[in-house]
Amino acid sequence: MTNIEDNPYNYFEKQRVKFTVSLGEIKHRIRLISLLRIIVFLITLIGIYLAVAYEQKVIAIIFSLGFVLFIYLVRVHAGLENKKEWNQTLVNINLKELKLLDGCTEGMDAGTEFLHSSHNYNEDLDIFGNRSLFQLINRTATAYGRIALAKRLSNPITDIDILKARQNAIYELRDKPDWRQNFQAIGNIFNEKKEDLKGLLAWSKVSDVRFNTLFYRIMLVINPLLGFGILAFIEFDILTISAFLLFLLLPFVLVGTKLATLNKIHSQVSKKSGLLLKYAKLFTLVTNEEYNSDLLNRIKGNIVGDISAYRAVSSLAKITKSMDYRLNMLVGIFLNVFFLWDIRQAIKVENWKHRYAGYMEEWFKELYAMDELQSFAGFAFNFPYSTFPEFSTGSFEITASNVTHPFIANNKCVGNDIIIDGWKQFQIITGANMAGKSTYLRTVGINMVLSMTGSPVLADSFVFKPVNIFTGIKTSDSLQDGESYFFAELKRLKELIDKLESGQKLFVILDEVLRGTNSADKQKGSMALIAQLINLSSSGMIATHDLALGNLADEFPKKIVNKRFEVEIANNELVFDYKLKEGISQNLNATFLMKKMGITV
Repeated sequence: MTNIEDNPYNYFEKQRVKFTVSLGEIKHRIRLISLLRIIVFLITLIGIYLAVAYEQKVIAIIFSLGFVLFIYLVRVHAGLENKKEWNQTLVNINLKELKLLDGCTEGMDAGTEFLHSSHNYNEDLDIFGNRSLFQLINRTATAYGRIALAKRLSNPITDIDILKARQNAIYELRDKPDWRQNFQAIGNIFNEKKEDLKGLLAWSKVSDVRFNTLFYRIMLVINPLLGFGILAFIEFDILTISAFLLFLLLPFVLVGTKLATLNKIHSQVSKKSGLLLKYAKLFTLVTNEEYNSDLLNRIKGNIVGDISAYRAVSSLAKITKSMDYRLNMLVGIFLNVFFLWDIRQAIKVENWKHRYAGYMEEWFKELYAMDELQSFAGFAFNFPYSTFPEFSTGSFEITASNVTHPFIANNKCVGNDIIIDGWKQFQIITGANMAGKSTYLRTVGINMVLSMTGSPVLADSFVFKPVNIFTGIKTSDSLQDGESYFFAELKRLKELIDKLESGQKLFVILDEVLRGTNSADKQKGSMALIAQLINLSSSGMIATHDLALGNLADEFPKKIVNKRFEVEIANNELVFDYKLKEGISQNLNATFLMKKMGITV
């Protein structure tokens, strides 16, 4: 569906080759510059020796230029190293995308800290963890953008207007792959921790004026004039060194007595210049791009506003970098003696806070929103045959065709339809082992989650009334809490019933209800549960091996529909078509598989 590339693999491979070639050229230039630096350095040393040994002033002048050339080459080398890092980052981004297209998520961020067994669905539907939806979507460039993405996947949106606005934004960003890769590269080069920005935001809210007073502002002018003036008079033998030693008392009193306060100010922003420059570049990237969608323009407008986020954050980056000069003891002493450097920077910090601190939280909140949206756009780009859902405003419904799972390869994936029209509607899905029941449940659930993020879904068509989901697929026992499997399952079902009785509208997805008890109890309990779910006005799907549950369609003819996955035996092999059919399953395969594996039946 994308206008950029029908085949995303071609795009990523082209990008990988382009940046790999550029990276090779830059590495060659770095080796050349390194060699030149060594040559210039050695020639300069020889020139200095000859100039001193033979008092050749011309040689001294010529070879003094070698020092200037050496400094220039150092700067060129630093610039090339930055370009090398940029190209290497883009190579890595495209290699990751190529791996994702092959279905490989090994070594990628799984977001396991966002997994909660008590959550309505995220564990059952593989939203987080290994081979999870989070791994397919996460392309975030910021620590809090990553958290925003996790929250969005865990908290479905049911407001249709918000979903449509997000769809438009994701659709537009999907067709800006170069922009998205630049956004990711800027973020990936400086790998931050959430504590870095959290501390910075907390610092920005604290207003404590200490140095921005008339006295200190006057001293910032007087101190350097006095210091350099005394040195000049000493040079002309007007004053002695004693005068300079007496002068040192002034910066000692002004800076030394406030050292604890200045150290505290510095510690709050120390080594934050790299982080701030990263965000300044991200703000620039957002504000320099043109958008059509209302949501993206709103984000851009809040970042630009009356005061530019880029200018504010980049100016703070310069201040923090200047404060870090004090980390070099000799430089710090010189700057504080003559320029009261720490006080000068502290005043700049106070002025910055007064002007910009009130905007910080909003600016970053908008940037995280953009980060999260561009991640979903990357997912949409990788699935060009996905479609954006349509939302119904009437009664509850899911009407979809050829729905597939994102982790099943296109050439192996078998799509199925979904039709549920209204509340109190349940599908009882029967079928043999490995026929596709659980995969179908997860396919339905994961596409419902995607649709309620504004993302496209993997289907030919998808019409849906947004609703919260509750699943029971992977319930497990807990040795730590002393819970049996059966008790853990009962707790999960009790949680479901409590939510429904409190008035919540839920789409329920359950797999093999009450599997932790004996057949008679399981059948009786399952039938009672389904009847209760219908009476509590929920809708959903329940997969089971218990064919007797299909008889509930006779008791609730307008509320329960039987669906099945079948397996055939051909040439002494099992044949699965993974297609959902009407009715109750007829074929079983457990005994066949046991015999095939040499287990006596």
